[in-house]
Amino acid sequence: MSIHKMIALHPDVGEDFNETLATAARHAMFCAEMCTSCGDACVAEAMDMAQCIRSCLDCADVCAATGRLAIRRTGQNIETLRLMLESCARVCELCAEECARHEHEHCRLCAEMCRECAADCRRAIPTVQ
Repeated sequence: MSIHKMIALHPDVGEDFNETLATAARHAMFCAEMCTSCGDACVAEAMDMAQCIRSCLDCADVCAATGRLAIRRTGQNIETLRLMLESCARVCELCAEECARHEHEHCRLCAEMCRECAADCRRAIPTVQ
């Protein structure tokens, strides 16, 4: 089962299914979980990871909110959705930069996911109409 199928089944979607936005929503939701997991792993590291933890948790919250807004199809709030996608992309970039400062594998994976999410959000912005 995928969020793409769920969105496509919405009565207000019909032929107007936005594949790019659905992919951005899916990756934002997944990125939220990856960032939460990375932040939790950072807590267990012996070194001071306070800034990385904060970056990961902030990114997780922004991604989760963006994913929720992106899957809503009843009515429209185009400007808000575009702003959330742009914010999500930028916050993901910041989190990726912070995670890239560390040699932990969980940070590397988180940074990779954040970069993917940022790219997907940026691709989705012009498709929101």
